[in-house]
Amino acid sequence: MTLLPTIDETACAAHGDCVEIAPTVFVLDGDVAEVIGTGPDALVLQAAEACPSVAIFVTDSQSGEQVYP
Repeated sequence: MTLLPTIDETACAAHGDCVEIAPTVFVLDGDVAEVIGTGPDALVLQAAEACPSVAIFVTDSQSGEQVYP
């Protein structure tokens, strides 16, 4: 399975937890996190679960199903 993260820019409060956990996947661009790459599924999911704003949606790239939240 390959997990794809998406940022809900209206919910993101730029806490930066995702960047600390997965710096190859996320970067802070001003007041909003941005997806810049890919990473291991477990890392993408861990970063999404760590987001206090629940601003990261994770989708299975093959099935299109939302995995988180």
